[in-house]
Amino acid sequence: MGANNGKQYGSEGKGSSSISSDVSSSTDHMPTQAQKNVATSEDSDLSMRTLSTPSPALICPPNLPGFQNGRGSSTSSSSITGETVAMVHSPPPTRLTHPLIRLASRPQKEQASIERLPDQAMVQIFSFLPTNQLCRCARVCRRWYNLAWDPRLWRTIRLTGETINVDRALKVLTRRLCQDTPNVCLMLETVTVSGCRRLTDRGLYTIAQCCPELRRLEVSGCYNISNEAVFDVVSLCPNLEHLDVSGCSKVTCISLTREASIKLSPLHGKQISIRYLDMTDCFVLEDEGLHTIAAHCTQLTHLYLRRCVRLTDEGLRYLMIYCASIKELSVSDCRSVSDFGLREIAKLESRLRYLSIAHCGRVTDVGLRYVAKYCGKLRYLNARGCEGITDHGVEYLAKNCAKLKSLDIGKCPLVSDTGLECLALNCFNLKRLSLKSCESITGQGLQIVAANCFDLQLLNVQDCEVSVEALRFVKRHCKRCVIEHSNPAFF
Repeated sequence: MGANNGKQYGSEGKGSSSISSDVSSSTDHMPTQAQKNVATSEDSDLSMRTLSTPSPALICPPNLPGFQNGRGSSTSSSSITGETVAMVHSPPPTRLTHPLIRLASRPQKEQASIERLPDQAMVQIFSFLPTNQLCRCARVCRRWYNLAWDPRLWRTIRLTGETINVDRALKVLTRRLCQDTPNVCLMLETVTVSGCRRLTDRGLYTIAQCCPELRRLEVSGCYNISNEAVFDVVSLCPNLEHLDVSGCSKVTCISLTREASIKLSPLHGKQISIRYLDMTDCFVLEDEGLHTIAAHCTQLTHLYLRRCVRLTDEGLRYLMIYCASIKELSVSDCRSVSDFGLREIAKLESRLRYLSIAHCGRVTDVGLRYVAKYCGKLRYLNARGCEGITDHGVEYLAKNCAKLKSLDIGKCPLVSDTGLECLALNCFNLKRLSLKSCESITGQGLQIVAANCFDLQLLNVQDCEVSVEALRFVKRHCKRCVIEHSNPAFF
């Protein structure tokens, strides 16, 4: 269980050699008071200079006073810049007592403390703690420090924030996690770095070198990484299955070769094991890049290409040649995709369960018929904004995809009550239906849907000309249905 839920790690402080001993919350920046039998700050400072084992990280937010010798201070020896800074402290020293001072005996009732629990039980307790609490526990004593850095507690690293020096944080964290297994983090399986604009290829190279067991990597919104960094990860992390590079506009290819134009030859005998790939908002991805991705990632089952505006039907043709196992596919806002592209997608046949073609304005009933005819097990379809779809396309879809559970045909002005009637009489398992801004829809069509689709849970009829009576009829027959509407008279 990773202990990095929403917390940030910054770069090390000036002249530091390890990360700090606590992650402070946003409201409490003062460390807890030391116990009576813990060494003084002078001893702690000496320990910091003599011990080389790093301790958990303290994130000091911008423009807040620093920490000196493990104790809160109103002034700092060095100015704090506008970025997040990791302060440095040593691990807690062993308990020291003066030979002439004898601690007062405690009642027998107080001796049954948590310290009597075995290490295995303590690690299990720590596994439920968030990042900041786990790092605070590391300051209690040396035993807790060692337990808090048990690799089993660090299966996941999560870093967020625009100002954090992610490259430095990843380097320090992986170095500490590699302490027991030099140069390798065997337990780390998930790294989530979202919206960290300071993440560069160097940071991902650190992960690629140290984490051969990495299975999930999310770097959404980190627009400074490039194809080189992705190459390092996929070539050095053979078990990687989940990759999210959404919003990484410099990423145009994912392959086992540094040259994006080189296709994978069958003689190589190597494939990338990625099954989930999200390339949403990768604006510069083109058909040739998708061709290379498909040739190298033949095991893909989930692929999201939202707003990859340069893709065309030709790219989808390449995709179907190599990736025959795709279950979920999104080409929303890929405005060059047309009915010919849907004909290629239909080759996935019964394997396809999720399809999003929202705002693909060149799609008409012809393309929808291809999908409906061959993809009979389709469960989810988003065709919002496809203005070329009419009642005929909806009718063909309803008759061939009877197990459909979610349908969005909002902003399709040519869909009317006739299409809704056919949908209601064939798709009894429908749970979510969006008809937003469908100008031809009336209350009569909604009543037919409500009378046949009892399991309906969400109905969107915003900007539709439907009466209050029709909405009340839906509510009576579909008691669990949430109705999104724009009629002020219905509440």
